[in-house]
Amino acid sequence: MLPAILGGKPARKDFIPYGKQCIDDNDIQAVNEVLKSPYLTTGPKVEEFEQKLCELTGAKYAVAISNGTAALHAACHAAGITNGDEVITTPITFAASANCILYCGGVPVFADIDPDTWNIDPKKIKEKITKKTKAIIAVDFTGQAVKIDEIKKICKEYDLVFIEDAAHSIGTKYKGKYVGSLADLTTFSFHPVKTITCGEGGAILTNNEEFYKKIMLFRSHGITRDSSLLTETPFNGYNEQIDLGYNYRMTDFQAALGLSQIKKLSIFSQRRKDIVEKYNAAFSKIPEITIQKEIPESETTRHLYILRIKTNTLKVSRNEVYKALNAENIGLQVHYIPVYFHPYYQKLGYKKGLCPNAETLYEEIITIPLYYSLSDEDVDSIIEAIDKVISYYRKQG
Repeated sequence: MLPAILGGKPARKDFIPYGKQCIDDNDIQAVNEVLKSPYLTTGPKVEEFEQKLCELTGAKYAVAISNGTAALHAACHAAGITNGDEVITTPITFAASANCILYCGGVPVFADIDPDTWNIDPKKIKEKITKKTKAIIAVDFTGQAVKIDEIKKICKEYDLVFIEDAAHSIGTKYKGKYVGSLADLTTFSFHPVKTITCGEGGAILTNNEEFYKKIMLFRSHGITRDSSLLTETPFNGYNEQIDLGYNYRMTDFQAALGLSQIKKLSIFSQRRKDIVEKYNAAFSKIPEITIQKEIPESETTRHLYILRIKTNTLKVSRNEVYKALNAENIGLQVHYIPVYFHPYYQKLGYKKGLCPNAETLYEEIITIPLYYSLSDEDVDSIIEAIDKVISYYRKQG
């Protein structure tokens, strides 16, 4: 059967987006209640959401914040990143994982990925450490936990701060413990394509009280009402700016949505696992596709499902396969272009060739739909479309 791009009939009549939030009546009611309340922001729901994140993960402190990028910025600030400090991270991530280093005047240093798990390789991290290295930002790519124990060991040996970018991995467990309390600082994102959403939103979790206090100031202009930190207390509600911060606050209606969503985390997680299991079973039988390898320590709630196309075997580019699948009405993305490929980073002096494993991966990957509301019929259609397109190019090769 010809792919739709060549005149055949699409696998689906209607388009399946690659990502989609799930909002139900309980979510809407939770937000409506806040909209009718006296507090739209800086109210009780934010603190309640923070407490719920602590209960979920076992972290001592949580700070809700405006988005995942702000969470990374705050984490770098708490870690003391400043002019000239080097921070090691992965190139296979959203640009924010490196941009946050630049915000603080630091220098992103990219370490290559493990070619099987696609997460940052601890061995490559060690190769990049210098006297200027201050921290490591390790990204739980697709939702799979990084090799946390190995990275913690490196951080202890070299006196580095371990920041876990867990934007993809809420609900994931590492050795039976939820991601969120295992690194020095852990950041979450609650963008609509993530497992749970606040619309926009993020959080920073830590067990370190000093980090927590720095982040609380950073989130709100560096302004405090804490009497123990003020130079004077002339009247009730008096406040002072004691540091330079930002307006990175989360609203109460975002927090209310997050509280409602987090109640469904277990069912969202299980549905994603069920779809991943079905995908793995189907795609492991297609020799031209490689699926992501998972470490045994990670009980993963997958945010993304990525196919690695063996383009050399098919004699066709990733982009051609992408276009053919799009024509089958399957929504797709590519996660990610290596950060230092972006024109902005090229202008900073970064050159291609830094991380060969990451660069090869980028040329071969396609992200397919994965979210709670995908029906079994949707999943079957996606598998059918992929099998159809790969089979066609196999015959052409």
